[in-house]
Amino acid sequence: MSTVAIVEDEPKLAAVLRDYLESAEYSTVIYSDGGLALEALQGKEVDLILLDLMLPTIDGMTICRELRKTSSVPIIMLTARVEEIDRLLGLELGADDYICKPYSPREVVARVKAVLRRSNSEAIDNQSADGFVIDENAALVRINGQDCTLTAVELSLLKALSSSPGRIFNREQLMRRIYPDNRVVSDRTIDSHVKKLRQKLETLASDQEFVHSVYGIGYKFELPVN
Repeated sequence: MSTVAIVEDEPKLAAVLRDYLESAEYSTVIYSDGGLALEALQGKEVDLILLDLMLPTIDGMTICRELRKTSSVPIIMLTARVEEIDRLLGLELGADDYICKPYSPREVVARVKAVLRRSNSEAIDNQSADGFVIDENAALVRINGQDCTLTAVELSLLKALSSSPGRIFNREQLMRRIYPDNRVVSDRTIDSHVKKLRQKLETLASDQEFVHSVYGIGYKFELPVN
């Protein structure tokens, strides 16, 4: 049974989410304080985190940023901020998805299922070539023996691009790969994910470029020629 951490300071909302998730056969833990949540989640194994942005002590953005330093656990942001910049910032920090308030608890459960399904379905096998390895079971990429953890969305994106080296994927094609529920997201969201992925790859191989921009079309993956 998968465990979902609900980080929400409104008791009624947290209780509703708990009831719906447990009806869908997920186990849950609830944290109402940001500081306590961060401390607990850094030492507790959960399968997904529902993370409210506005929290006492430490806000959701900070929690997401800190967790992403050591963990690739899927994170879905819960936010009343509807401005696109807030959505993109959450994704830049490593969130896998976001849901705007007010929301339907059924929608939250559907999103949880989608993110976990995407994450689990990609933990099947590894891809490797010439010192470049995608370890889907561990949610990381390894280049010449050095590795870096990836979020579920980053893992989906890298897997999609690297599945056909040299092929140019437009943004719509990549959206369908990483968001199989066919939601509407902006081109900038894809660009944000690609930027974050490139930054991680650069930490492992600063002199090599794996993900290339193709002006006016989209992106492609190529292994550097030695």
